Amino acid sequence: MMIKNEQEYQNTLDCLRRFEKSVGELASNESLKAEPVRSQLYRDSYQSQVEELQAEIAEYERLINCPQNQPISIKIESMNKLPDALIKARIAAQITQQELADILGISEQQVMQYEDTDYQCASFGEILELCTVLGVEFESAIVRVDFEEIAAVKQS
Repeated sequence: MMIKNEQEYQNTLDCLRRFEKSVGELASNESLKAEPVRSQLYRDSYQSQVEELQAEIAEYERLINCPQNQPISIKIESMNKLPDALIKARIAAQITQQELADILGISEQQVMQYEDTDYQCASFGEILELCTVLGVEFESAIVRVDFEEIAAVKQS
């Protein structure tokens, strides 16, 4: 999951607090003390969630607090991650979904739908326009054609 706005940020902070509280409560749970393996499984599970939420919060805070006087780099591993980069670029530019909608001449609901569906319903032209509006440029890109993947897709 990625935090996309202030409301999601606040919800994630609340969720983190609840998980941290749950981790703390595990230590005092008498019924779990009798089952150390089960107790450790619960603790590991909750701690994993805490770490995931902390990472999401840290990334959102990095984006909202980045200096506006220098470019920010957002690394993507594949074209499937381009939608995440576009959303991160909007957040880093401190542009709300409503402001982006106004710039693009579309409704806020359309921007929300784009982001909720990872831009699957946006045309290539709309994505290019979005890149221009958000100042998103590729510094360098290497496109690798995987022939084994092509063959696997053909067979399915």
